[in-house]
Amino acid sequence: MQGKIIIFSAPSGAGKTTIVKHLLSINPQLSFSISACTRDKRGRSEENGKDYYFITPEDFKMKIGNDEFVEWEEVYEGAFYGTLKSEIERIWKSGKHVILDVDVKGGLSIKNFYKERALAIFVKPPSIEELAKRLTARNTDSTSSISSRVFKAKFEMGFEDQFDRIIVNDDLNKACTEAEKLVNQFLSAEPAIV
Repeated sequence: MQGKIIIFSAPSGAGKTTIVKHLLSINPQLSFSISACTRDKRGRSEENGKDYYFITPEDFKMKIGNDEFVEWEEVYEGAFYGTLKSEIERIWKSGKHVILDVDVKGGLSIKNFYKERALAIFVKPPSIEELAKRLTARNTDSTSSISSRVFKAKFEMGFEDQFDRIIVNDDLNKACTEAEKLVNQFLSAEPAIV
C-alpha cells in the first residue's frame, strides 16, 4: 500500500481539529501527523509528542536549515509551526495514511509537495462573525489574540479555492459526515500514475 495524506486546513476556530479527531476515532487506517511548534502548551490538556512536538525556536531554526520540514511557517511573530518529513515517513512505515491539521499556507505547501498522494480539504466557518463567537467561547485566547485570528481568517479564506474540497462547518455532525465521505472516497481510489 502506498501511503496517502489527508490535509485539513482552516482558519483558527473553524472546527478542523474536532473533525480530524472524529475521523481518527472511526477510521483505524488514519494516523495523526503531529506538528512541531515553538509556542507554549495551552493549559494542562496538551502533551508533547501527542498534540505537538514543542521545541525551542533555536531547534526549530536548526531543523529548517537541515531541510527536515515538508512545510513550516512563522504563523504569528515568533511562533513557528511545521510538519517534519520524518513524521510523515514514520506513519507510512507503520502502514497507515497520514491525516494533518495544519494552517492554510502549510496545507497548500504539503499538497504541492505530495501532489496526487494528498487530498487538501478546507474547513470554512459559516461566517466571520460566527468564527469570532467560537473563538471567544473557547476561552483560551486574549481579546487581542482573537482579533488577530479573525483578521488572519479573513485573509486565509481567500485561499479556499486552491483546496481540493471545501466543507462549510455550519453544523458539526453534517461536516463530520461530509468529511468521512470525502476521506473514504480518496482512500479507496487508485492513486494516479505519475
